Amino acid sequence: MATATPTAYARVGRKLRGQATSDGAGVRLTRVIGGAELPDLDPFLLLDEFGTDRPEDYLAGFPEHPHRGFETVTYMLDGRMRHRDNHGNEGVLVPGSVQWMTAGRGLVHSEMPEQEAGRMRGFQLWVNLPAREKMTEPKYQEFAPDRIVQLHPADGVEVKLIAGRVGEASGPIAQPATDPVYLDIALDASAQWEYDLPEGHNAFAYVYEGGIAVGDGEDARGIDAQELAVLAGGNRLKLRDGGRGSRLIVVAGRPLREPVARYGPFVMNTKQEVMQAFVDFQEGKF
Repeated sequence: MATATPTAYARVGRKLRGQATSDGAGVRLTRVIGGAELPDLDPFLLLDEFGTDRPEDYLAGFPEHPHRGFETVTYMLDGRMRHRDNHGNEGVLVPGSVQWMTAGRGLVHSEMPEQEAGRMRGFQLWVNLPAREKMTEPKYQEFAPDRIVQLHPADGVEVKLIAGRVGEASGPIAQPATDPVYLDIALDASAQWEYDLPEGHNAFAYVYEGGIAVGDGEDARGIDAQELAVLAGGNRLKLRDGGRGSRLIVVAGRPLREPVARYGPFVMNTKQEVMQAFVDFQEGKF
């Protein structure tokens, strides 16, 4: 009689707390990936959390700036943000909406608050592109809240499915290069949930409200609000609320394993390609 293979649970490989910083024209935010402690987590280049009730922390916004060679993912929890680019694209991100922008060969865009009071909260994630796609035409995948699948896979658990699969459901975002998973998870007090991450993906969990335990049995470790857990070990992710109710994002992607040359808003494979990006931008070729 065959012996069942033990479940290989994911564990916390390391955890870290984001660092306060500012970007754009002085917008205050917390940088979780992209700083000295965790410069990247292939294919993820940056994760910023922004969240404040103080208009002076966000009103200056992110005026026009260029990008080339990667993707930006903006997920709004609260507030409204208007985006424009130099190709004529424009729209407003509202609470619960997501924009997955492929900068490709280059564009110039801005993200400015569409409000003068109230709470502004959300995330921006940067996802690398493989060398073969860095010079593709820019494009957007933008979805209003009603396009984001909401699931209740267990008692006291709600999942907003932005990218990837949960059971038979699929998120609206498609990106074959990195096959991403992006889940916004709410756990009621003491609720728990298990989820199978795609094999071979790099993955992290970031708690933005409450606190959780990640892992099974003696391997479980606590993660508090504003802490990120880099996941390691098995693919079976076990999450348990710490008793107060919690919210977190779980993100995973297929690593590219390619050289990364980055400077500011340009992410390429070589220093020469980054220098060319500056030349192209200055010559108006974006």
